[in-house]
Amino acid sequence: MSERVAVLAMAYGTAAGPDDIERYYMDIRGGRPPSPELLAELKDRYAAIGNRFPLLEITRRQATALEKELELREPGRFKVYLGMKHSPPFIAEGVARIRGDGIRRGVGLVLAPHYSRMSVGTYIERVQSALREDGEPSPMFTFVESWYDNPEFIDILSSRVAEAIARLRPHEQEGCAVVFTAHSLPARIVSEGDPYPAQLQETADLVAKNLGLTSYLTAWQSAGRTPEPWLGPDLGHVVRELAREGHSAVVVCACGFVADHLEILYDLDIEARREAATAGITLVRTESMNDDPAFIRALTAVVLNHVRQTVVSSE
Repeated sequence: MSERVAVLAMAYGTAAGPDDIERYYMDIRGGRPPSPELLAELKDRYAAIGNRFPLLEITRRQATALEKELELREPGRFKVYLGMKHSPPFIAEGVARIRGDGIRRGVGLVLAPHYSRMSVGTYIERVQSALREDGEPSPMFTFVESWYDNPEFIDILSSRVAEAIARLRPHEQEGCAVVFTAHSLPARIVSEGDPYPAQLQETADLVAKNLGLTSYLTAWQSAGRTPEPWLGPDLGHVVRELAREGHSAVVVCACGFVADHLEILYDLDIEARREAATAGITLVRTESMNDDPAFIRALTAVVLNHVRQTVVSSE
């Protein structure tokens, strides 16, 4: 039988409930406590979505489904573990479980399709840090750095956009624009040569080519509350501009996110919709991937392609 492979599926993390919000926020801030105003604002946002914290459960379902699909493709070879960046089970815990199970080869898969040193790069650093701290040579890890252009991922995004357009009224469909979004990052990544903005644009271009879209663009959402500039244009600004240009509707495809969580349930479903209503334009969004079987098959293809390529490159 082929060598056993552990897949460490990694996601951002989430508060476990209202009482865990401050702990979670401090972890994001590197241990620095937020101001009372920032903490109250975050708590208000969670309250606005019914104090739901679905990311961990969705990520568990994604990991379970990925393991089952990998088992169908290559029986007995893969085991999928979970590691969260800012909440239990932490990435280091996932690495420890892999080692405890005696698996010598690991694949790091961040559940975000586009690479940035400040996003996916930090997950990789945490895995490497966990390996250094334990001081053991195994498991040996390789990492899927991005999968923004995976054909199966592009196909499911395309179907999501088509479904969202179909929910609009006929006259809105004729005048709609599609906006592809991802989480904003500090704008300095552009001068550092980071591929993140170009990868988002390529995802948008590939979906647009599939569907024959002529009116589409990219934007950024969910920027952090820090003094430095973040990537723009912001989605709210784009929505207002589209309304001023005479578009009757906007379809938001949050292709940088693969699960329902605060950045979807509040930033899009409440904040962006409020912006659109004020501007007099209809806004709909694509459904999140979550554990849709078609998305899991796309992730499976990403993992298998990576394993085959790394085996070839190491020979």
